[in-house]
Amino acid sequence: MAQWDMIASAPTHARLHHAILRHLVDRGFAPSGARLAEEFGVDREVMNRALRDLQAYHGVVLHPHVPEVWVIHPFSTAPTPFVVAQGDRLWWGNCAWCSLGVAALLGGNGVTIRTTLGAEGPPVTVHVDDHRVRENLWVHFPIPMARAWDNVIFTCTTMLLFGNEPEIDAWSERHALPRGDAQPIQRVYDFARVWYGRHLDEDWHKWTTEEAREIFERFGFRGPIWDLPRSGERF
Repeated sequence: MAQWDMIASAPTHARLHHAILRHLVDRGFAPSGARLAEEFGVDREVMNRALRDLQAYHGVVLHPHVPEVWVIHPFSTAPTPFVVAQGDRLWWGNCAWCSLGVAALLGGNGVTIRTTLGAEGPPVTVHVDDHRVRENLWVHFPIPMARAWDNVIFTCTTMLLFGNEPEIDAWSERHALPRGDAQPIQRVYDFARVWYGRHLDEDWHKWTTEEAREIFERFGFRGPIWDLPRSGERF
């Protein structure tokens, strides 16, 4: 694959996010901080600050001990229970929602997601073709969206696939974890397609809370899990 051209601009949130995500989609792994500094033509300290600023904007999650990409939604750079494949290319999704978002970003065709039900049950493969999900499964959202970024890694690890709602009830009781909202997988795919639809745009920006509320409402996502404060802050 051709080398990147030098990016002749400052590492703004949008341009840095695009550079990381484009590299990850094309190559299957995120660029290092050193590589990003080289491509933007800045020194490493400038890039470190830009990455930390992007993290404060909730555009990326860095490793706690070093400014390197750990998560850039909907992708994880570390192994997870969700393996998304298209042809012979593989990525890790952070959760069920994110993995469906990866499938949508890849064009929603010829994509599979391999995982296990409830991260402990039987293996399952989800097939996405022409933006349609073949399997009848459920996605569980146990953490309120208003608290999602308190510990976004934990939030993602709890958003799993299940065969039906009674399985979710039993799982929540067994692990003393909240029983949140459950949504059919096709609806979540359609939602993820909109939610992550602009993530590869060069002028990407985070949704405001008002925009997020509108998207939730559009797909019928209501109730305590989906309530967000009425403010202009980014979600």
